[in-house]
Amino acid sequence: MLFDGGFTFANFLVDAFAVFMFFVWIWLLIVIFNDLLSRHDVSALGKVAWVIALIVLPYIGIFAYILTQSPGMAERREAQIRHAQSQFRQGAVFSPADEIEKLGRLRSSGAISNAEYDRLRARFVQ
Repeated sequence: MLFDGGFTFANFLVDAFAVFMFFVWIWLLIVIFNDLLSRHDVSALGKVAWVIALIVLPYIGIFAYILTQSPGMAERREAQIRHAQSQFRQGAVFSPADEIEKLGRLRSSGAISNAEYDRLRARFVQ
């Protein structure tokens, strides 16, 4: 305990903050390891050096990685998201005939007008 006097509210707050900081450190470590190990522009030796720095100097290593690599982290994360979305789109194939059938049901139910039906159908007939 940080303060004398046994279990006090101040000791509870300090302990809760310490646990919170531990979880923040674990979360940052996971994010950084994910970014570091998925990079193709860093050699294996560079990755080993970063891992050693992150383990030996935990908070300094995390802050150093964030300060030096943060612009690239955001770009790499966006590229991963775009790649995952394109993989999903390739796997989830939609048949133009199915989409035209859905449009026909929407037109017959009155949800869309004939002009909207023609405009949307033109997308699938190409």
